[in-house]
Amino acid sequence: MTRSRFVLLFVIVAAVVAFFAFDLGRYFSLDYIKDQQAAITGFYEANPVGTALGFVAIYVAVTALSLPGAVILTLASGAIFGLLVGTVLASIASTTGATLAFLIARFLLRDTVQAKYGKRLEAINRGVERDGAFYLFGLRLVPAFPFFVINLAMGLTPIKTATFAVVSWAGMLFGTVVFVNAGTQLSQVSSLGDIASPGLIGSFVLLGIFPLIAKKVMDVIKAKRVYKGWDKPKSFDRNLVVIGGGAAGLVSAYIGAVTRAKVTLIEQHKMGGDCLNYGCVPSKAVLRSAKLLSHISRSQDFGVRAASADFDFAEIMERVQQVIRDIEPHDSPERYESMGVEVIQGRARITSPWTVEVDGRVLTTRAIVIAAGAEPLVPPIPGLDQVDYLTSDTVWNLRERPDRLVVLGGGPIGSELSQAFARLGAEVTQVEMADRIMGKEDPEVSEAVVERFRAEGIGVRTGHKGKAVELVDGQPQLLVETPAGDEERIPFDRILLALGRKARLSGYGLEELGIEADRTIVADDFLRTKYPNIYVAGDVAGPYQFTHTASHMAWYAAVNALFGQFKRFRVDYSVVPWATFTDPEVAHVGHNETSAREAGVEYEVTTYGIDDLDRAIADSEAHGMVKVLTVPGKDKILGVTIVGEHAAELLAEYTLAMRHGLGLNKIMGTIHVYPTLSEANKYAAGQWKNAHKPEGVLRWVERFHDWRRKGGGGDRPSVSEVQAREVGH
Repeated sequence: MTRSRFVLLFVIVAAVVAFFAFDLGRYFSLDYIKDQQAAITGFYEANPVGTALGFVAIYVAVTALSLPGAVILTLASGAIFGLLVGTVLASIASTTGATLAFLIARFLLRDTVQAKYGKRLEAINRGVERDGAFYLFGLRLVPAFPFFVINLAMGLTPIKTATFAVVSWAGMLFGTVVFVNAGTQLSQVSSLGDIASPGLIGSFVLLGIFPLIAKKVMDVIKAKRVYKGWDKPKSFDRNLVVIGGGAAGLVSAYIGAVTRAKVTLIEQHKMGGDCLNYGCVPSKAVLRSAKLLSHISRSQDFGVRAASADFDFAEIMERVQQVIRDIEPHDSPERYESMGVEVIQGRARITSPWTVEVDGRVLTTRAIVIAAGAEPLVPPIPGLDQVDYLTSDTVWNLRERPDRLVVLGGGPIGSELSQAFARLGAEVTQVEMADRIMGKEDPEVSEAVVERFRAEGIGVRTGHKGKAVELVDGQPQLLVETPAGDEERIPFDRILLALGRKARLSGYGLEELGIEADRTIVADDFLRTKYPNIYVAGDVAGPYQFTHTASHMAWYAAVNALFGQFKRFRVDYSVVPWATFTDPEVAHVGHNETSAREAGVEYEVTTYGIDDLDRAIADSEAHGMVKVLTVPGKDKILGVTIVGEHAAELLAEYTLAMRHGLGLNKIMGTIHVYPTLSEANKYAAGQWKNAHKPEGVLRWVERFHDWRRKGGGGDRPSVSEVQAREVGH
């Protein structure tokens, strides 16, 4: 530290210590100002300039040193100087003091902080350089943070001093007027009757509604800034346009229709989106057929000496399409049109914040919800374009079963389809770059699935990285790098890419409007993009690519889009369940051990083995577990993982409990039908209770029972017994 910095720091520390050591804060209380009001006012009338300069000097010192008292001084300025002069003096003093605090922080700390945390602060620095004045104005206008914190924090950023001073003055001016006005009214209080004076009540009303007014002002300023350069229509044909007819888009349109808004839903391909046509529905249909075959193959487990199945792969895949057709009416244009939604088949393009073009037709709308979904991720593997690779979208077109199938990816999609095709008779090799499949689950959960996979003949290659696809004598092979660094070739007839899905971010106008997008569209907690009337929902927004979360997000997006000018709702991701429908099923909500450790959350674990459950034994499905994470020493549930038959169905009870703050004691105290798999939830809660039983109390209860056995505290005879004895005598 240089000598000048050391001297300044010493002076500041000495001043702060003196302030508290000599209890100078007593002079910055409303009671003190009231007691001395007459004397101060008299002094001001005799020495107006000196009083004003002294007041400003004290105010500047308090603010520059970040000492408590600025609010009281602002109120005092109104009581002493009146509204006009008080506002001028308080405004000058607060701006000067804030700027001095800003400069002190910059001189003492900025270089050190930037040198140590420069890389972490790069994004903040860029944002301040680009929009620092706007952000500072917002912080000043909406007092969510103490002003002294803003002064010090902004001193560590690249914002210019002049910009800081001017914007601070403008941002604090309205609040200063409100507080000075309150001070002028407080100076008139001499009796209880004065408290009810219209002027004083008005001042307190202004103080109460100031944050709301400031927030509205900020919204208006932000909107004008964002919408600059766009021509807003004077009227609109629609209240809401929804882009995308998947889960998020359908729910958004439904909410609009139910609330009697005029809604247009635009889908360029198939209604129902990925879930109905390529994901949830077809995958569960093929998994059901595959599970039936697995039961037949293990018929002896059910007391059946031998069983066989005659099936055709093409017929099973046709059944998948029939299931899709059976569910299609739920998501059909006809159904939504019957609700009052205008459904347009075509390619949408956002041409302004209020207009959407569909095949040359321009629609005007007050709000837009983008629910464009996601598409399969295709990795840049050399030679992949030489083969007719499959994705989770195109695999449903198969009618001839591949004898040898390589599945690239160890996530939920890859794991479900690996097992399904293996059970349908294909020789499946699953290749995963990470050290285990289903990496978001705890290691023992992944291992339980891998153990079943290998028992069913699936070749699971973890730690193997796909490097290239090569044709050797016309035979396609996947070249992989093994964990040891060697190379291995895996021949295949077809290769299925199951590496996840990426949000659809191009082709509908994001670039032209300057809407930020990286892996997903950037949105705030209300699901708004940079334009307050354009919202996002579903896979295109993340952070979870599940149909149920897309529907969940759609409620917030649609309600905020239609009614956000009155009330907005932050999207809630606090309790999000999900499941992987392998056999055994894996279902999960909240934290598991892996995520809890990463988040630094303390927990304790209770595990119940489903192999001990009567119904699981009767069903010959005695495997798996219920694993519950709780707050140490309490029954509050932090997260649950269930592995086993119908795990996704069993998870609902825990999801409900977490959503509504119910603990394990409530689950244990709930009657569960016997014999059912759901009893596993009750037994897991019982195991937690057994581990937390009050040993001290139980020792005393044990002594009580022992005392009772030895005749202590004999039962008092009943009235009838006494009467019988008397008759006997």
